[in-house]
Amino acid sequence: MLDLKFIRENAEALKEAVKVKGEGLDVDALLALDIELTRLKTEAQELQTERNSHSKKIPKASNEERPKLIEEGKAIGVKLDALKPSLAAKEDELLQMMYLVPSIPSPHAPIGKSEEENIEVKLYGEKPDFSFKPLDHVEILEKNQWAEFEKIAKVAGSRSYSLRNDMVLLEMALHRLALVKLQEKGFTLVSTPSFSREEALIGTGHFPQGKDQVYHLPEDDLYLSGTAEVQLNSLHGGDMFTEDQLPILYAGYSPCFRREAGSYGRDVRGLIRVHQFMKVEQYIICKNDPAESMKWHKALLETSEEIVQELELPYRIVECCTGDMGTGKVRMYDIECWVPSEEKYRETHSCSELHDWQSRRTNTRYRDKDGKAQYVFTLNNTAIATPRIMVSFLECHQREDGSLYIPEKLRPFMNGAESLKG
Repeated sequence: MLDLKFIRENAEALKEAVKVKGEGLDVDALLALDIELTRLKTEAQELQTERNSHSKKIPKASNEERPKLIEEGKAIGVKLDALKPSLAAKEDELLQMMYLVPSIPSPHAPIGKSEEENIEVKLYGEKPDFSFKPLDHVEILEKNQWAEFEKIAKVAGSRSYSLRNDMVLLEMALHRLALVKLQEKGFTLVSTPSFSREEALIGTGHFPQGKDQVYHLPEDDLYLSGTAEVQLNSLHGGDMFTEDQLPILYAGYSPCFRREAGSYGRDVRGLIRVHQFMKVEQYIICKNDPAESMKWHKALLETSEEIVQELELPYRIVECCTGDMGTGKVRMYDIECWVPSEEKYRETHSCSELHDWQSRRTNTRYRDKDGKAQYVFTLNNTAIATPRIMVSFLECHQREDGSLYIPEKLRPFMNGAESLKG
């Protein structure tokens, strides 16, 4: 969501953002609705003013004049009451359109329609050169009896998985590594529930467009969220901070759920595109300053890089083009880790800055040094998400004897183990 005054004064910039992001918003229709709503509000205010003025005349009127004045007052009230439903409907219609307004992308963001037009900005690490025929991650898991897919699918449905023995410990170790690193960097560790109300998903921008990706519990009117960002973003909805209280750094740890609607038949093998997963999410609330936001965006990306480097995985960083960054993003980078069996990099981390696009939805503000109320800026990035990163981890660290190499930085969280074997 953007400031309506900004939209009125920068309609062409918004139209360009709609175009380069591939959004379906009709900016002219939004502006026309804004004009109509302003007219209705003015009319309602004039009627209210007239009724108030009329009411003041009644006590001073003579007995002969009073009945007529009362009837005239009632007529004004009828007109005002008749206007209210139309006014409320137009306000809701405008609000729903405002939810679809994209952020203005950074002038540095590449223009493009899809992920194929993302720009590689960094390549790190050597791809493994195996002297044997490597296995893919499913084969490694099944050979070592580290996971079960078929039977659990009969119980829980497709795209389910069940890790076993050392893989359960490995998954926990990956999250521990990330959480310890973030705590050392000053992040507050937060475990969040997966449940969220609809307004929380509207607050992050996952709704209204992304409803097909979210599991709904209709009897409770709750949703299962796909990231702790949902809860962390709405945690301070309606709050007014002081500038001295910012920035706020959260590391949200939670189970996550995604329907992955529309991806049937592709990228569904093993641990890829599962419906339930665990994630540590980096989330930052900072002051309303593009330079400050850029600083934290860089810091978030560097932290995730440190984690991937400590896991000794080859990766690349791509800057996402306008058509791939999402409605609310101002600028976005992905980290993609190497998957040998597919001979491709797969996205494991997504680092975004959103300026005040989310905080306007949640009404989260602070008072600056001059006492002026400002909407905060928000940013987020994955710290670790499992089991997705385990695809690259298993395939890159497999050995010819069937064992799995454990990187040095991860060993303290694996009881010092240098390798694993089923």
